[in-house]
Amino acid sequence: MKIIARIRNDFPEKFGIPRQSGLVPALQAQIVFEPAYRNPAAVKGLEAYSHIWLLWQFSELRDTWSPTVRPPRLGGNKHVGVFATRSPFRPNPIGLSSVKLERIVLDEKLGPVLLVSGADLLDGTPIYDIKPYLPFTDSHPDAAGGFADDFVEYGLEVEFPEELLAQVPAAKREALLGILRQDPRPSYQHDAERVYGVTFGNQNIRFQVQGAVLRVIGVASLQEPRK
Repeated sequence: MKIIARIRNDFPEKFGIPRQSGLVPALQAQIVFEPAYRNPAAVKGLEAYSHIWLLWQFSELRDTWSPTVRPPRLGGNKHVGVFATRSPFRPNPIGLSSVKLERIVLDEKLGPVLLVSGADLLDGTPIYDIKPYLPFTDSHPDAAGGFADDFVEYGLEVEFPEELLAQVPAAKREALLGILRQDPRPSYQHDAERVYGVTFGNQNIRFQVQGAVLRVIGVASLQEPRK
């Protein structure tokens, strides 16, 4: 398997990344091809599609798998078969995500760069392949979603004081609010007094959760800007 590209976004850590692609449409990212694949001819015609599939590697996990896993949305204490989930702990560490293709930019040094939204990947994640999403065959509106159907409407109420929100770049506020609504905490954490911190871009967002309400209590800039 050859790595053809890597994603570039605001997630230097796994904590805070949406559990599925498309849950936070405002999230922006870039797909930068590896030098051997920076030929504009390779993406000719791709601009005609609104969405694409990404086939990628769970690159930050231990080299092991388990026949059963504990999905976060089931509280982290109920076992189901690994092939009935999208858990990263698989025989082959391969992820699949559907993202929106916003546009293609031709960079003088990087070649064609894909600007996408709604991705659920860690910054720098290796990408193995890119395929167009075909709505007439890839979309199944009446499909059953298993236990995941019970959490389609899940979301927290976010209280973000205006003076703190003003410290976040305006272009990233909608995406950050979407991340927080999805509840970044591990599913087994329910301590209302605990302070969590999610790193997004060059800032660390500190928050607490009480019941169904997430309240932001601090925004701190990182000492060293991310490259």
